[in-house]
Amino acid sequence: MAHVPIKLHGRDVKPHKATRSPEFGSRTVLTNSPWEYVSLWLQRNNLPNALFYWSQAHAFSAASQRLPVESAPLLHYYTFMNATKALLVAKGVPIHEGHGVGKHNMLGGSTVIDLDNEGVHIRNKGVLPSLSLHLQDAELTRNHSMRELLFNVPCIHRTFCITYPAQEDMFIPLTDCQYVVDTASMDAYLIGKLSVDFDDPLFMGRLPATLIADPGRGSSRDFRSVKTVKVSGPTLPTAADIAALSELNHHLRPDLQYIAGSQTLWYAKANVAGPRRLQRSPLTAMLAAMHRLSELSRYHPMELSQFFAGPQNWLLNEFIQMSPQQFLDEISAEITGHQCMVPSVRPAT
Repeated sequence: MAHVPIKLHGRDVKPHKATRSPEFGSRTVLTNSPWEYVSLWLQRNNLPNALFYWSQAHAFSAASQRLPVESAPLLHYYTFMNATKALLVAKGVPIHEGHGVGKHNMLGGSTVIDLDNEGVHIRNKGVLPSLSLHLQDAELTRNHSMRELLFNVPCIHRTFCITYPAQEDMFIPLTDCQYVVDTASMDAYLIGKLSVDFDDPLFMGRLPATLIADPGRGSSRDFRSVKTVKVSGPTLPTAADIAALSELNHHLRPDLQYIAGSQTLWYAKANVAGPRRLQRSPLTAMLAAMHRLSELSRYHPMELSQFFAGPQNWLLNEFIQMSPQQFLDEISAEITGHQCMVPSVRPAT
C-alpha cells in the first residue's frame, strides 16, 4: 500500500495531545510552564469564569511547591480540580457541585496498608464524572484500587514496574508516529514503529485492538491503525479533512498515550496481565488518585506515613512529584487544542 505523509502548513501531521478538538494546524507552544499561556488564551477567548478557576489552580500549584511530599497531595488535588473546572467551563460543560469521587472500602477484614486495599468510588455526579464524560471515557466500573489507577498512568509506569517486578510493561514505547494517506484510495491512517528495545513479536501481539502489525513496510516493528478515514489529499486543504483526522485521533488516543517533556514520548497501551487495563483517560485516573491521597493527607496522615515507610513509597513519591506536570500538560491541550512543550537548547555548532 503506497502512502505519503499528511502535511498541514508544510509540516507532517502527527498524533495530537488533545483528545477533543485538537488544533492540528497550530504550531507547538514552547514554554517552561503552560500556566501563563492558557491564562492568555482564556482571556483572548473571553472566558472569564474559566480563567478564574485556572487562576485558582495556578495559585494552589505555586503553594504546593513549598510543601513536603506527605502534605503536597492536598494542594495538588485542588490544583487538578480547579484546572478541570476551567476545562469544563471553557467547553460549556455543566459542573455539578461536589468532587464526584470518594473512598471505596476495600480492606474487608484486613489491616494491611497496601495500594491494593486503598480504593476510590466514582459517583454519578461531580467534577470527576463530568471530566470523564467530557473525555468520553468508556470505562463502566466505578470502583478502583489505587494500584489500578497508578498502573494506568503512563508517566510513572516504569516506576510501577520496578515497584512490582513481576509486572510486564503495559505502555510500549513508540517512534516515528505520523498520519499518512494512501494515494490510491485516499484512506488516511496512523503509522509508527515499536521502540527498538521492544522488537519482538511478543510485544506486537499485545497491541490494542486499534493497532495492527504492518510488516509490509519492511520492519518487524512497523504498525498502523486499523481505522482509516477519507481525506481529499495529503495536504488537508478542507475543514472536512481536518475534522476526519480529528475523529481518527480521538478514536486512537485511549490506546495511544504520551509523556510530556522536551520531547513528546508516545506509547501504545498494550494488553497485559496485572491490574485492570482501565478505559479511562490518564487525566481521570490522576484526578481520582490524587483525591484519595489528599483525603489521606487530611484525615489519615498516619496511614499515609505508613505508605511512605513501606515498599510502595517510591511509587507514591513519583506520582506526587511527576503527575502535576503531566496533568497540567494534558489539561492545557484539552482547553486550548494546542500542544505545549518544554523548550530544549540546541547545542552550538
